[in-house]
Amino acid sequence: MTHPPRALVVDWYGVMTQDLNSAIGAWAQADGISFSTWRDSMREWFGPLGYVDATINPVHALERGELEVPDFEVALAERLNRGGSTVSPDGLLARMFEHFAHAPDMVGLVRRARDRGLATALLSNSWGDHYLRDGWDEMFDVVVISGEVGMRKPEARIFELVVRRLALPPADCVFVDDHDVNIRAAADVGLLGVHHRSYEQTARQLEALFGVPLAR
Repeated sequence: MTHPPRALVVDWYGVMTQDLNSAIGAWAQADGISFSTWRDSMREWFGPLGYVDATINPVHALERGELEVPDFEVALAERLNRGGSTVSPDGLLARMFEHFAHAPDMVGLVRRARDRGLATALLSNSWGDHYLRDGWDEMFDVVVISGEVGMRKPEARIFELVVRRLALPPADCVFVDDHDVNIRAAADVGLLGVHHRSYEQTARQLEALFGVPLAR
């Protein structure tokens, strides 16, 4: 590539919001759920690398839009209650996502990227529609939500879809996600990847890749 990348693609939960552990921890405490029970439930469903088939992983089916939210909530509540919780399935995900707040520093970074002429896109695996969508029109040129398109990260086809909608080659796109498995999958398609661990680190890496000031 003879020019800097031209598009910034970001995940939502854990990148454009506060980190997952903080939000999930707050929800678990509010709902009387042991965080270790939540963690064990996800490990059981996802397996060590997150590739368990959706026939035994309701999360995959939910993220592709193949499983309705109320049915997933029943499955999740049953699994959590095996650990001694008494969580109600009714409105379970709505209660969970009440604890996810915007990350204002990342919101500012994406806005600055767009103001500096970069294309911007959101690429998110969805657990129903519980997004804080305020300001999306001013932040993103393209929005790809897994449950709306019937595919999910880390499937190659969802990365191919987002770059097709951006009308750019994969090598012109930088993808930011907080899960390394998704970064590796994006790299396999040809996107440049940034593993989000903190705002400061992500901002430094993006400035180096794009060659423009983005941090502030």
